[in-house]
Amino acid sequence: MSIEFNPMRSLIYVDVVKEDYRHMLKHWLYRHHIPDSISQFGPYVTKYAFYPALPTPPEGDRFGTIRMQLTEHYWTVNPFTSNFKNKAFTEFFPIDILKWQGNIPDDSKVAALEGEEVVKLEGDDARASGGDNGCPPFIFAFVPICWEEDFKGSQRTVEDGPNYRWQFVMKYPEGVTMQEGDKWFYEEMIPKFKDMPDVLRILSSKIIQQVNGCPYHRVVEMWFNCPSAWYRSAVEKAKEIKKPSWAKYDAFPYLKPKFEIASLFLTDIAESDNYSQYRGYITMR
Repeated sequence: MSIEFNPMRSLIYVDVVKEDYRHMLKHWLYRHHIPDSISQFGPYVTKYAFYPALPTPPEGDRFGTIRMQLTEHYWTVNPFTSNFKNKAFTEFFPIDILKWQGNIPDDSKVAALEGEEVVKLEGDDARASGGDNGCPPFIFAFVPICWEEDFKGSQRTVEDGPNYRWQFVMKYPEGVTMQEGDKWFYEEMIPKFKDMPDVLRILSSKIIQQVNGCPYHRVVEMWFNCPSAWYRSAVEKAKEIKKPSWAKYDAFPYLKPKFEIASLFLTDIAESDNYSQYRGYITMR
């Protein structure tokens, strides 16, 4: 069967559960993961970039804030088909990576430092982990290559200044239909944010769940001038957003952190556009 041209964008949310692990996770990303990834998908991924997460703003934890980075790909094909089942090299993906990101329980051990055998996983299996073990799911969301919905700020340009971007994925609680949840999203949540003067831009797309079974339903981006502007909007003024009948939480966003909503706070630009900037693991002297 021939490979089907199917352009998509993907978003991987990379968390770090404690600062002891940040430098180790970054070592794996730049020493192993970038070259592994480029070697594997270079012919059919047109962009591969890392955007570092900004510090968690006040009360950001209840929005499921991710603390390491956003990994972004632009695909020309769907990699989750039988065409891609045979790989010349298995990706180097130690199980410790999932502990450092919070997708499996943390035993505070690092196999390589403890002199223990490093348990390795297949990359795609690792990216399907979490969610059924008491830990948050690995977030690997495929979305349309272009934003589907534009709610506010369509005339904004780069000359209007740098943006403090709040990107988040969300899903409705178990038993709540998309129709029921979207009624609140479109009729209550979005109109309230559109009216907030600190909100500069609002964009959204539905996640293409059939690609890899991502449990989340939607990705949203809202832009602000700074963290204080985000706080005035998402914490203070968001108290005016009515609690939906299906909510189990009393404060906005009315969703379970890391399981029903996960957020990243970002700048406009990537730390590493890996195709054009990565030059190998060159250490400080």
